[in-house]
Amino acid sequence: MREFFSKVRTLRWDDHRYYHQSRINQTLHLVSAVSFLGAYALLCVDAAAAGIVGWAVGMVTRQSGHIFFEPRSFDHINNASDQHKESIKVGYNMRRKGILIAVWLSLPVLLYISPGLFGLIAPATDAQGYVHAVGMSWLLLGVAGIIFRTVHLFYLRSPAWGLAWACKILSDPFHNIGIYWKSPLALLRGQWLDPIEAEQHHA
Repeated sequence: MREFFSKVRTLRWDDHRYYHQSRINQTLHLVSAVSFLGAYALLCVDAAAAGIVGWAVGMVTRQSGHIFFEPRSFDHINNASDQHKESIKVGYNMRRKGILIAVWLSLPVLLYISPGLFGLIAPATDAQGYVHAVGMSWLLLGVAGIIFRTVHLFYLRSPAWGLAWACKILSDPFHNIGIYWKSPLALLRGQWLDPIEAEQHHA
């Protein structure tokens, strides 16, 4: 178990230092983390609502931080190019995220064109049913995305690395709140980039 959690810590550290240098991005991840915790709670009450909150709030804020605010030029802190970071990204890099987002955006359109998804589900008969179907499809997409990449990592690296990545992803909301709750205050002080220190990896 010690080795497993060491892998999780390594994944978190690499994610932080490579992809979360912008304080705006960190702040958006804080918002995203809170919304994902709300989505986790909603799973016990309304799974469709959990899917809507998780994607429409959690994923939108999270990915907009990466797309619009995270530096994509040469990373002088880690002495790495953006191409290098993208090539070694364990989870979903920008190309994979682009595919995932395209599927996410296409599902409401597909459900509008074919409410029964070509006979796969019971078709919605009103607006409430349509929203419920969209929420459930988004939730299933999120679950499928995690399972697919986890199994993919089984073959690319090892089952231990795949499970470590899944553990990291599912626990990210808790971890993000713990490390990024001060980011809005840093922004108010005019600090746009996190002065990342190598020693944080061993903290």
